[in-house]
Amino acid sequence: MYWQKRFERLNPTQSIEEEMLKIRKKHKDYGCLRMTKELKVRGFHVNKKKVQRLIKKLRIEVKSYTRKSRRYSSYRGKIGIVAKNLIHRRFYTNVCHQKITTDTTEFKYFEVDTKGVIRQKKLYLDPFMDLFNSEILSYRISEKPNAVAVMEGLEEAIQITSDCPYRRTFHSDQGWAYQMKAYSYQLKQHKIFQSMSRKGNCLDNSPMENFFSLLKQEIFHGEIYRSFDELKAAIDQYIYYYNNERMKNKLNWRSPVQFRKSARVAA
Repeated sequence: MYWQKRFERLNPTQSIEEEMLKIRKKHKDYGCLRMTKELKVRGFHVNKKKVQRLIKKLRIEVKSYTRKSRRYSSYRGKIGIVAKNLIHRRFYTNVCHQKITTDTTEFKYFEVDTKGVIRQKKLYLDPFMDLFNSEILSYRISEKPNAVAVMEGLEEAIQITSDCPYRRTFHSDQGWAYQMKAYSYQLKQHKIFQSMSRKGNCLDNSPMENFFSLLKQEIFHGEIYRSFDELKAAIDQYIYYYNNERMKNKLNWRSPVQFRKSARVAA
């Protein structure tokens, strides 16, 4: 009788499991901790260990791919102006739009040419991030590393951050694009400090490196893209998701946009 009653009883976690499947469909890379926080937002107060057990039961473990490859380097020696490192890894700021960082990263995709031969091609991403909430303020995607993409992204970032009550600082590495006279002149025109990482030291710009790592782990490694447009669309979609929906621990389990809006309401 005992086992008969157990087999006949309803699943006590049915509603939680259904909600977890909905969350997994929207957030394919949410692990146990983020899944627990998202359930709490949706009105399900479940502890982390129970969520972990249900993840195994439902077989919805995160399958993220990592792959070490040669990191893209835009360094071409001293070809222009090399600014001092004003940030000194002091990435934290409680002022929105005060500290901005940027960098360039490379992606590879495959495309069939007119002769039917599969060729490997490259795509370049130039984002500008607000260190206040890790939000991507502006970005450009191009087929080749070029000054136009960097300058367009810079101009948009300057315009977006113009509401900052304090003097702004734009940080980068010593890449050729950031040494350009046009880049430095644009910053001086708007009375913005220019800061650069030390040569060959990626930790001096770790917030941007962390974003690149997340981006590639969640949509790039383990995937094959067969055109520039396909890869570009995936990056566009991810950056919108990252800014508006992907919660971060350091932002009190809110997305960058949610954190910025809540900070302004509190102020």
